[in-house]
Amino acid sequence: MAIALVAALSLAACSSPDAEHKSEKPERAKATGKTDELTVVDLDNVPDVTEETKETEESGTTAELAYPKIPNADPLTKRLGEITDQERDDFLGANAKAEDIKIGWNLSVAGDDVVAVRLTQNEKDDEGERTSYATYWYDTTQGTTAYSTELLAGQKELETLDGLVKKALKDEDAADTSQLYPILRSYDSMGFNPDGDLVVEFDEGQLAPVKSGRISAVIPKEDVDPLLSDFGKKAQAAAVVVTPDYRIEKPATPPKDGASAEVPGMMPVRDDSVDCSDPASKCIALTFDDGPGDRTPELLDTLAEYDAKATFFLTGEPVREHAATVRREYAEGHELANHTVHHPDLTRQAEVRVRAELDTVNDLVRRETGYSLELMRPPYGATNDAVSKISKEEGLAEIIWSVDTNDWKDRNSSIVAKRAVQGAQPGAIILMHDIHGTTIDAVPSILKQLDEKGYTMVTVSQLLGDTEPGKSYFNGHPEKKKDGADSKEDKDGKDGKGNASPASDASDSKD
Repeated sequence: MAIALVAALSLAACSSPDAEHKSEKPERAKATGKTDELTVVDLDNVPDVTEETKETEESGTTAELAYPKIPNADPLTKRLGEITDQERDDFLGANAKAEDIKIGWNLSVAGDDVVAVRLTQNEKDDEGERTSYATYWYDTTQGTTAYSTELLAGQKELETLDGLVKKALKDEDAADTSQLYPILRSYDSMGFNPDGDLVVEFDEGQLAPVKSGRISAVIPKEDVDPLLSDFGKKAQAAAVVVTPDYRIEKPATPPKDGASAEVPGMMPVRDDSVDCSDPASKCIALTFDDGPGDRTPELLDTLAEYDAKATFFLTGEPVREHAATVRREYAEGHELANHTVHHPDLTRQAEVRVRAELDTVNDLVRRETGYSLELMRPPYGATNDAVSKISKEEGLAEIIWSVDTNDWKDRNSSIVAKRAVQGAQPGAIILMHDIHGTTIDAVPSILKQLDEKGYTMVTVSQLLGDTEPGKSYFNGHPEKKKDGADSKEDKDGKDGKGNASPASDASDSKD
């Protein structure tokens, strides 16, 4: 009986109101702010935060960069430094008449295991001034910095959100959502308002004229909750309350191999359901140069009908003129690649010119999509050791071709289609140009015939697999065995002695 009495007293003590009160965390105040804006943290609640700044001047263009430094969050500080440097370089590289760029910041969340940093980027060039936004999310337990799209569980959830955003902005007179796609760069600034609703904000000039200012969409909590990742749910919970005297108690070590999960909005250039290295496969890569053109959207419609993927080697001015088409190409799973700004013969250019031709297109495409290019095609297929060296340093593999339709010369859709189909074989890389109307007219016939022959139209990266920067590739023919040995001719179009194979000679092309 004595033992039973002690047990009863112990149970009563554990369940007493005083005991319960001692175990609870202090209740935090609700966050405040406007419903169409991300929450903002009062820096008085983050007493140890400081600011990192950088100022540079190059050819009369000034750059002022700033971002926060929080104790025990060194991986975040390092990543923000990389991001702001990249944004500065891309702006300067993509705008020949850039004047200045300023990047500032505020904290949107600082609570529990989450910190959110919202960067505000003010740019000025010959077309005027504009402001853009990007918000990055730091997991203090993992030491990883996430894009805004990683608040969502996956690409399907981003596509669902894209539909909700378009619906929310339907009655916004200034907003044109017809050119909005579920890709990283379009959804790079997202967070929560004090009620836990998701706020998606867009850059000035992104969906409406710059003079219309910032445009945002608010997606109710009940609609967005099913779309959130586990980290997104944690971020939402931290955003709606105020955490006083916030400190990160101990540093975290980020994974050595970086984040392994796929990032929503970063579109894969390969479909792992098809193994193009299998000798029995019938993979083929359709490639289009010099675009986008006025009729490239029609080409994309036709490719979608056959579930066909292509690779687009983009040229500078068309990227500027048809930026929305570039975003669509990326959103629909096609591969984007570099074809220089002005289409010069790179073997006749000085090193500084070659770099500028490649860098500018890299910068333009990254600013539109968030994707960093991995492939390039030298105009006219002209390359040499000097060009290859620069391509390698730029991280770009050189993609030539094995079938030239000569569509630039023979503006006849029937002839173009015939050459493409007759030249088709597993591993072929077919060269065309989406700036010619006759080529656009030829594509339906090409796709129909290749589909009937059992071909699978894939991106160059899926056809070739991993590529080596600076190396030239002419085809992706699956390796064949001869008496137990590999064929001597390999994918770079050279025989065992390093000489170009006759079938791969691109010297007479006008590409």
